[in-house]
Amino acid sequence: MKRVLFVCTGNTCRSPMAEAMLRERARVRGIALEVRSAGVSTMDGLPVSEHAQETLRAMEIPLGGASSALTAQTVEWADLILAMTTNHKRHLIERFPQAVDKIHTLKEYVEDRSEVLADIAELERLYSEWQVRQALGAKLTDDERARLLEIEQRIPSFDIADPFGGSLQRYRLVADEIAEAVDRLLHSLENSHETGAKND
Repeated sequence: MKRVLFVCTGNTCRSPMAEAMLRERARVRGIALEVRSAGVSTMDGLPVSEHAQETLRAMEIPLGGASSALTAQTVEWADLILAMTTNHKRHLIERFPQAVDKIHTLKEYVEDRSEVLADIAELERLYSEWQVRQALGAKLTDDERARLLEIEQRIPSFDIADPFGGSLQRYRLVADEIAEAVDRLLHSLENSHETGAKND
């Protein structure tokens, strides 16, 4: 059974909504998943935002639990870690470099345009080279730096904005954005499950 972890900042808005949506929609479609969420800057036991709760109620999606602080144990538990923003992803990779292969943003993970995926792969290669060179006291060449900036400007944003403190309408817009990505995620997981079953 695949274990999916959603991560945001406070674990009171975006990641609990994503967790609840994925759990419920996977249940309806008969896809066996374990789903959790956590925050990179929070404490255990904070209530989920009232607007997040109201938004999920309107979508007829059950929501339980409270905030959880991200831990090394939770990272180790997960097969797939999906962050709400690129900054969350970078924070996770810096803090848990051993988990780099399973850390993505949600929207990046469900991206299927080949040209965008090629840009992401090249950008990650350039960032890796940059980090190695920085550790050795070296720098990227001017051409490499220009190429990095060019790709960064071309790649679409994979961030889901934080609705914290915003209106109920803002939460609903964010929930719609998460729901679209979760549906694409389920489609991907369903296909990989079917492929795995055929190969068994």
